[in-house]
Amino acid sequence: MAAAIRKRPALEGACPAVAGGKRARYQFGSIYDYEKLEVLGEGSYGVVVKARDRRTGETVAVKWIKSGDGGQGAPGLRAVAREARCLAACRGHPSIVQVKDVAADEHTGDVFIVMEFVGPSLQSFITRRFSEAETRSCMRQLLRGAEKMHDTGTIHRDLKPDNILVGPGGALKICDLGMATPMNPAGTPYPEECVCTLWYRAPELLMGFRCYGPAVDMWSLGCVMAELLTGKALFEDADTEDDMLAKVLDLRYEMTSTEIQAFEDLPELSEAGREVLCGLLSFEPEERLTAADALNHRWFAEEDAPTSPALWYLQDRRSFFTFL
Repeated sequence: MAAAIRKRPALEGACPAVAGGKRARYQFGSIYDYEKLEVLGEGSYGVVVKARDRRTGETVAVKWIKSGDGGQGAPGLRAVAREARCLAACRGHPSIVQVKDVAADEHTGDVFIVMEFVGPSLQSFITRRFSEAETRSCMRQLLRGAEKMHDTGTIHRDLKPDNILVGPGGALKICDLGMATPMNPAGTPYPEECVCTLWYRAPELLMGFRCYGPAVDMWSLGCVMAELLTGKALFEDADTEDDMLAKVLDLRYEMTSTEIQAFEDLPELSEAGREVLCGLLSFEPEERLTAADALNHRWFAEEDAPTSPALWYLQDRRSFFTFL
């Protein structure tokens, strides 16, 4: 099949029309420029596959949003335009996965986001407790990525270990911006009734607030930090929103009554580390650490010795590179 005429990737503005739609302001690239290799996993609105760029031989990751998920103009297609715009706004940052193209199949109407191929998710590596130094190394990268997103006016709304990729040398990259959104002006509600995976959902979201800000991402990163330190999700026993909110309120009481002495199962965590963890998990969003504030905390004052998830995995006698 001949490749579609390419004007520019549709990374800005509204989602262009595809098969059967009106004339597009921007034309997509052709998905036939890419050869599917294997399925990597399911995303919010479609499938993520590993592919090869036929023109360059480069390995890429392709997020496939099927038109059958609702048809032209359905949430899936609107989401791909929004995700592509959010990724484009963060272009060049080392801690956020990079978008390379937006492509379409002109016959089916399916839309695709083409991104750099990185590696497995951070969730694959949480098989034990991470040391404080390892956790600090991870959090430094994630907070820098969050700072970039928030500076560009983007809220991720689904930060969790499954949406963080681990590349060669232990480089972490935030991915899957399928729930990401440009920030609304203060006091303007978002249309979605439910965002963020339950165990990483901020208190204001659990209480049904639809006017919120980047603090929801900071709560999620606090949950990720706790998970790295303990080897398990902080709220893994919560099955419902009511369960989750009850556990969050218990944590609020513990942190209020004991201050930084909370998290008794982490005796090896320094006082500075506890300050960051408690700051990220502050119940009130206006009291929660921002990404910039967290990075300026004394816990990050010194660079750690080089450590990486790749090395941690090799220490477990399994090859990191079997995932690449």
